[in-house]
Amino acid sequence: MKLLIKNGRVIDPANGIDGLYNLWVEKGKIKSLSKKGEDVESSEGSFKTIDAEGMIVAPGFIDMHVHFREPGFEYKETIETGCQSAAAGGFTCVAMMPNTNPVNDTRSVTELMYTVGKEKGIVNVLAIGAITQGLKGEQLSEMGELRDAGAVAFSDDGRPVMNNELMRRAFEYSKMFNLPLVQHSEILDLTAGGCMNESLVSTELGLKGMPSEAEDIMVYRDIALLERTGGTLHVAHISSGESVKLVRMAKARGLPVTCEVAPHHFCLTDEAVRGYDTNTKMSPPLRSARDIDEIKKGLSDDTIDIIATDHAPHDTLDKQVEYHHACFGIVGLETALPLTLELVEEGVMTLPQAITKLTSRPAEIFNLDWGTLSPGKDADIVIFDPEKEWTVEVKNFKSKSKNSPFDGRVVKGQVMYTLVRGKTVFSNAN
Repeated sequence: MKLLIKNGRVIDPANGIDGLYNLWVEKGKIKSLSKKGEDVESSEGSFKTIDAEGMIVAPGFIDMHVHFREPGFEYKETIETGCQSAAAGGFTCVAMMPNTNPVNDTRSVTELMYTVGKEKGIVNVLAIGAITQGLKGEQLSEMGELRDAGAVAFSDDGRPVMNNELMRRAFEYSKMFNLPLVQHSEILDLTAGGCMNESLVSTELGLKGMPSEAEDIMVYRDIALLERTGGTLHVAHISSGESVKLVRMAKARGLPVTCEVAPHHFCLTDEAVRGYDTNTKMSPPLRSARDIDEIKKGLSDDTIDIIATDHAPHDTLDKQVEYHHACFGIVGLETALPLTLELVEEGVMTLPQAITKLTSRPAEIFNLDWGTLSPGKDADIVIFDPEKEWTVEVKNFKSKSKNSPFDGRVVKGQVMYTLVRGKTVFSNAN
């Protein structure tokens, strides 16, 4: 129950810490920090020790957007395998979206998710409740009941709430419960039948496109409703450069709007679809280089608050079909860190800024008691080697599904240890 992590570069954005420290853990909690070299030798005998020389020690990452497919689609992923994948990626807390079967629109499904998470999950699991019953966009769910059961936000992710009046009421109710609405921003009339970004590439490939305006219009509508009703809006998996600009302008007006981006939306453009690899099919789709430029600006100036994976596992049979028939989505938990570090290497973000978007900022937005190394807090910790090069091999993923467009990509930055309440739940150490 006693652990000393010594000689690492500790980055704890919540407390403004960035330096060489020793981190002391006792009874599953953060005990204290001491400067490198201080008070180590006299205590090493009674503490299990991890030497983090040359490594980064940070709060465990928080992913507020995952699909673990349980209940209903366990052949794609379970809460157990999803948590194993999360731990391998350095994540110690994940929030599960409600598009399960049955949909998480009732207390009983929320409670089931938490029960399975506690019994079989090796990381902290949270549940996000549905905005509408059955994700049909016709009638609000029992939002108060979901909140009481532990839901940390509301979303119909996978589908947008198209009905304007219904979305207005959702804002009003969510304001009462002090929980954010997480919106999948898409005007379905504009994207019906589409399977990739509408562009010159889609025309050349003969695939029906999904215009970025479908996202922009929905973001604009939700901001307009928010300004009238109050509440909090969180834009999920933002992909359009114009949407980033809309969020920036809303923030400048003091509106409570936040947003997230998934690594694939800042690493890949629609050019990746040219090989008809169905692992490049996701919703929202991969956009243009111009969109990526705006996303990078949004990450740099903190318009984009957090990085979330939108981890969306699919079985091989769901992807080994014609492009337009394939399911949308990719797995992302085990590649999120190195893909994020590519932007650090590029100078888009500093390392502490990137860690902020993976730890303290999601905790702040969703009112979570994690994302920090403050004494007395749970010892949820990630230790990673920022210089370690490795090749992505989907066959080695802990996730039950292997649908990733990054197979074979040489990346830099590898998780060495993930700890939850002081217990090692993943180790890559030799």
